Amino acid sequence: MKRPFYQLNQSKDVIRHFTPNWFTATMGTGVVSMILIQLPFAKSFLFMLATLLWQFNIVLFSVFSVLYLLRWLLFSHEAKQIFNHPNMSLFLGVIPMGLATILNGFLSFGIGLYGEVAVHIAQALWYIDVFLALAIAWIVPFCMFSRQNHQLHTMTAIWLLPVVACEVAASSAGMLVAHLPADVHSFHLLLAGYVLWGISVLPAFAILTILMLRMALHQLPEKEVAISSWLSLGPIGTGALGLLLLGEQAQRVFVNVGFPELAHVFQALGVVGSLVLLGFGLWWLGLAILTTLRHAKTGIPFNLGWWGLTFPFGVFILALFNLGHQIEVVFLQYVAVAFSILLLVMWSVVMKKTLAGAYSGKLFFSPCLVALQQRMQ
Repeated sequence: MKRPFYQLNQSKDVIRHFTPNWFTATMGTGVVSMILIQLPFAKSFLFMLATLLWQFNIVLFSVFSVLYLLRWLLFSHEAKQIFNHPNMSLFLGVIPMGLATILNGFLSFGIGLYGEVAVHIAQALWYIDVFLALAIAWIVPFCMFSRQNHQLHTMTAIWLLPVVACEVAASSAGMLVAHLPADVHSFHLLLAGYVLWGISVLPAFAILTILMLRMALHQLPEKEVAISSWLSLGPIGTGALGLLLLGEQAQRVFVNVGFPELAHVFQALGVVGSLVLLGFGLWWLGLAILTTLRHAKTGIPFNLGWWGLTFPFGVFILALFNLGHQIEVVFLQYVAVAFSILLLVMWSVVMKKTLAGAYSGKLFFSPCLVALQQRMQ
């Protein structure tokens, strides 16, 4: 059996080449844990499995955080090059999204394990998550506009990553408020959630519009980034889920703080808005599947971008589950279950390939470092 990281020149290259796109694994794993508890069969077993998966995800996120922090401490000059790189900088947005899956797990699994302290932990993590999401939503696009070189024909859906983190935090706000008293504090959290939704969804739709133009003018993305087509589901699915979760809690909170006339409006807005968004998402899902099948004929090389198959599709499924529950349409639940099985298969394949690539060291590759070395030659 070969030693770990045998494809790297030295073991410290694990740190030197560690990049934020590794956090996509925590996003995908986290959303799978949330979907497992939605399935209508083997509930006790699946809840236990989901809890273990969430705890495994905490370990993953912690290890990745330490590795990335070490890179900034030990190779700070190289780490700073990420802000100049037109692709890797966009993956900074996946860090707060990965963290969001952890805090959501504290609300779904942690309360049973740790009691009410889990809610306090989730609330503290939410504030950290919002800070990171907002900072990245401003800083990364500013770097795109001021110091990076972008062209329309090289654009992919990864442009969405820096801005989508805010709407993920908005969805988490809806989950968090469900475990808090219906008071002014919860009211403020809901308002913040809607603002975060707007900060994220509207720019995301602008990006999707440009992406449609790019594909019409320059055809499909190359096979190396073919999986990125699934990322378009992210802001759509999360946007729908955010409206549903926030609207459901608005119905409870707004009445208690003196806005009863708005309570049903926001709840209805969540249902209607999510229906429209999920319809749009279904169209993008079809395109993503066709794009993947088109490139699968010649083989799609594995890279960490394959995790794009999991989280965007996962939040789309969660929105289907939630909508089906709120309007009591069983058919939506059946569709969500079928999609969930497909997602579990994809997650298993991607996780297996990721573990193999991590063991060999093949997946530890920093394009920012390569670009820096080329400039220095």
